[in-house]
Amino acid sequence: MDDSPKIYLGIALMIIMIGMGLSLTIQDFKRIFKHPKAVLIGAFNQLILLPLIGFLMVWMYDVRPELAVGMMIIAACPGGPTSNLISHLCKGDVALSVSLTALSSVVTLFSIPLILEFSIQYFEGDNATVAINRLDIFKDLVIVTVIPITLGMTINKFKPMVAKKMEKPVKIASMVILFTLIIFLTIKERENLFPYFSEVGLSTLTLNIVMLGLGFLSGRLFALKSRQSMTIAIESGIQNGTLAIAIGLGVLQQTHYAIPGAVYSLVMYLTSFVLIAVMSRTQLKS
Repeated sequence: MDDSPKIYLGIALMIIMIGMGLSLTIQDFKRIFKHPKAVLIGAFNQLILLPLIGFLMVWMYDVRPELAVGMMIIAACPGGPTSNLISHLCKGDVALSVSLTALSSVVTLFSIPLILEFSIQYFEGDNATVAINRLDIFKDLVIVTVIPITLGMTINKFKPMVAKKMEKPVKIASMVILFTLIIFLTIKERENLFPYFSEVGLSTLTLNIVMLGLGFLSGRLFALKSRQSMTIAIESGIQNGTLAIAIGLGVLQQTHYAIPGAVYSLVMYLTSFVLIAVMSRTQLKS
């Protein structure tokens, strides 16, 4: 199969991850150990609860196998760089948001290959058209996430003014890349678009809303402040849609695996706009 999509998507994702690295510092990783309770709750929601709820959504809505795998891919992905911006706009704890994004980006290097292998075997079984090699998936994730994030962090450390100037253009490029991928998938799968959307639209919306709600409630249940709870809600519900699409379309080279990631990306932006509008009129306790 032609490797061009994998190369193009890899480059696009690396640009986005460099942008994430530009906003990260070593302190963001150190903060994980200084404020463990909030980080542990957020990490549990994102790394364990989200895949479990994603699996439940697939079962509840009886999603067909190839789209079920795509649902599990988006549920396995870490929070995207967008979550930090949304946390800021919703008056959340941005430092916590950045720390959770940093942590999940590292842990999902190991969890994504495992969830992928399980999902393909469970949902497709003998009908699977893709054979998962965990080591290959891990290597691909390191190349398109860890290396560019490290590059971005290095620029931020040694050339902070350059990082500051690069941050906005890279964020704009990230949005353009994501919506370009969604448009590409829409055109490529135009004949199946409405059946796909009707099948995963409601399940992705439910997954997003449930995780936003559970994220906030879990924070309050463990006596976290409102700003921290809001951030955990956002980190639980806002995923790296571009990574999900890149895994489905580029790494696994299966268009149907990428569809749920594209639909979820649209859904999460819609719910984010509503959340931002509501929180702009709400005063959270620090």
